[in-house]
Amino acid sequence: MADKKETKKTKRPTAEKRMIQNEKARVRNKAFKSRIRTAIRKFEESVNTGDKAQIEQSLSTVYSLIDKAVKLGIYKINKASRTKSRLMAKAAAKA
Repeated sequence: MADKKETKKTKRPTAEKRMIQNEKARVRNKAFKSRIRTAIRKFEESVNTGDKAQIEQSLSTVYSLIDKAVKLGIYKINKASRTKSRLMAKAAAKA
């Protein structure tokens, strides 16, 4: 019993392929979320400056990115709605 070696089971090709696909999707989703967070930061900067045209333009950009994230399955619809609602409240308070 003490001499018995544990052999590591080899993964099937489909499992290896799924691992590769999942890693690619993770990197792609991470990059997209980063774009959204950057757009939100730019929106908040424009809210702080108080420029109405800039606020509307940056809010439109953020909305577009969030909607695309929902379409791609990166964000869930409730998270998107909650985020958009909070951003609109910030814009309305400043305007």
